[in-house]
Amino acid sequence: MGSLIHYSGISTKIRAMERWRIKPEQFEQMAALESVPEAVRFLRSLPPYEKIFSGVEDKELHRGRIEQLLNLAQYEDFASLYQFANMKQRRFLDLYFMHYEIGIVKTCLRNGAGRREAAQDLSGFKEFFDRHSSVDLAQLSQCRFIDEVISGLKGTIYYSPLESLRQKGQAVLPACETAVDMLYFKTVWKIKEKYLSGQEKKDLTQCFGTRMDMLNLQWICRAKKYYHLPEGEIYAMIIPISLHLKKTEIRAMAQAEDVEQVYALIRNSWYGRLDLGNLEKGQSLEEPCREVIDRIYELTSRKEPYSASVLNSYLYFKEREIEKIITTIERIRYGVAAGI
Repeated sequence: MGSLIHYSGISTKIRAMERWRIKPEQFEQMAALESVPEAVRFLRSLPPYEKIFSGVEDKELHRGRIEQLLNLAQYEDFASLYQFANMKQRRFLDLYFMHYEIGIVKTCLRNGAGRREAAQDLSGFKEFFDRHSSVDLAQLSQCRFIDEVISGLKGTIYYSPLESLRQKGQAVLPACETAVDMLYFKTVWKIKEKYLSGQEKKDLTQCFGTRMDMLNLQWICRAKKYYHLPEGEIYAMIIPISLHLKKTEIRAMAQAEDVEQVYALIRNSWYGRLDLGNLEKGQSLEEPCREVIDRIYELTSRKEPYSASVLNSYLYFKEREIEKIITTIERIRYGVAAGI
C-alpha cells in the first residue's frame, strides 16, 4: 500500500506520457518516407517532438543537429518527471541522471579523438545540465582533443579515472569510454544499496545487472573477433561486477580461442535460456543483447508498476525510441531499406 500511495501520482503521469510513444506502425510509416525533411515533418506531427522541431529549417537537418534536438526531447521528459516527483523519487532520478552525463562526456571524448575543427555545440543542454550537473558544458564544448576534455572534467568524478589513463599514456578513445562506463556502473551498483530497498532494489538490480552482463559479453566478443586481445587485457576492460554470469564462465570466455567458443559458453550460461540461446555463427551480439535488456525492463515495470521500476523503464524505453528514430532517419538519408 505504501508504494501505491507514494507512486500512484507519478505512475499515472507516466502512463499518460507513454500514450505518445511511437508505435511500430508509425516507425514503418516514417521509414517509408523519401527524405530527412519529410521524416522531421512526420516527427513534428507527434506531440513529444512537435515543440522540439518547430522552427527548424531544412538546412539545419544534419545528423548532429537532429541528435541534439532528440536528446533535448529526452531531457525534457526527465525534467518533467523530476518536477513532478517527490523526494524519494528524486533520489532515484538523481542516480539515473548520471547516465545522461556519461553520454555527454563520451560525445566530447569522441569529438576529441576525431580532432574536429568545429567545437561541439552543447548550448542546447546548458540549462538542463546547470540544474542537475557539476559538468561545465561551456568549457567542454570548446575541447578539441581528448587531453583537453580530461582537463575540462577536473573537479568531477570523471576526472580521476581519465587522468590516470593520461598519466599512463593510455588516454585513447576505447580506454576512456570503458573507464567512464565502469565508473557509471560501479557508482550505480554502490548507490542503489543506499537509496533503495526490498523488491524495488531487487528489480533495479535485475535491470542494471543485466546491462552490465550484456556489456561484458559484447566487449569480450569484440576483443576476440576484432582485436585478438590476450586474457589479461580482456579482464582489464570488463566491468568487475556481474549478475547472472559466473566468474568461472567469464574466465572461460576470456580464455576462449575465438568468438564462436564464446558463443558456445553463452548458450550454456544463464542467458542461454533467453534470446542468447540461439546465437548463430557470425551473428552480431548487439541486437540479441538489446532484446534481453528490453525484456528485463518490461518485466520489472509490469511486475512493480508502483515503484522506481516504472520510472526506470520509462526513461530506458524513451532512450530506445530516440535510438530508433536516429537509425530510421539515417537509413532515409542514405537510401537504405528499412530494418527497424
